[in-house]
Amino acid sequence: MRIGVINSLRPERENCIFDRVRDMGLKTCQVSSWNSAYLSAELAAKVVSQSKASGVEPCAFWAGYCPPAKWNFTEGPTTLGLVPREYRKQRVIDLKRGADFARMIGVRAIITHCGFIPENMTDPEYQPVIDAIGEVAAYCKERGVEFWFETGQETPVVLLRVIEDVGTGNLGINLDPANLLMYGKGSPCDALEVFGKYVRNLHVKDGMTPTNGRELGREVQVGKGMVNFPKLIPRLRELGFDGEFIIEREIREGEEQKRDILETVRNLQAWWDGK
Repeated sequence: MRIGVINSLRPERENCIFDRVRDMGLKTCQVSSWNSAYLSAELAAKVVSQSKASGVEPCAFWAGYCPPAKWNFTEGPTTLGLVPREYRKQRVIDLKRGADFARMIGVRAIITHCGFIPENMTDPEYQPVIDAIGEVAAYCKERGVEFWFETGQETPVVLLRVIEDVGTGNLGINLDPANLLMYGKGSPCDALEVFGKYVRNLHVKDGMTPTNGRELGREVQVGKGMVNFPKLIPRLRELGFDGEFIIEREIREGEEQKRDILETVRNLQAWWDGK
């Protein structure tokens, strides 16, 4: 098993990009940034050199985009991903910069949230979103990079439909099982039966379903939420999953987060072995 964490790229970390990951005894990570203007060739060179020096190999680049981005049911549909028309053009540019950066640092894919994609394929807003995703996916493909959707705002069947409709052959899924629950989009185990063959990475994150119609469910420590990891992970193995397990704990970096991550590392091997 290749187990890692999400590791954000930011100026104060430029000279010790992978120290946090290495200090937890981990060998891989997803690197991330929400600022496409920060993604320079100089930064890419630092990522490559420090990766070699630390023994930590990034597996994908989590590519953010220009604000705003509101993680809720009220403002989320009009601010997230490639769905809002007023931000779409700039975000296509941002994601293309992410693809260029992914190529420079030698990772397989970019990952992002594409937003609340319309469930009704006859919705007049559906095709423009497909076109924007297709433009980014084609740009990625020209550079030997894949484009992975992080689950969250879409139902599993919508993601499957988008992959089929875009049809560039380089699309995949970064499965975040907690997000499926927190957005009320379905069971992670059931989702595997819909799009399991497209899962390329797993965010090992846990959460709860919403308790009212206006607020997302909450994220919790892995093993204390509603994700059935003892069932999910063996099923991924049956489906031939060979990607990385990227632990995500959405609390402030520090000793509590580190403790939770290391406990999850121990549990992952047992779940993979079906224990």
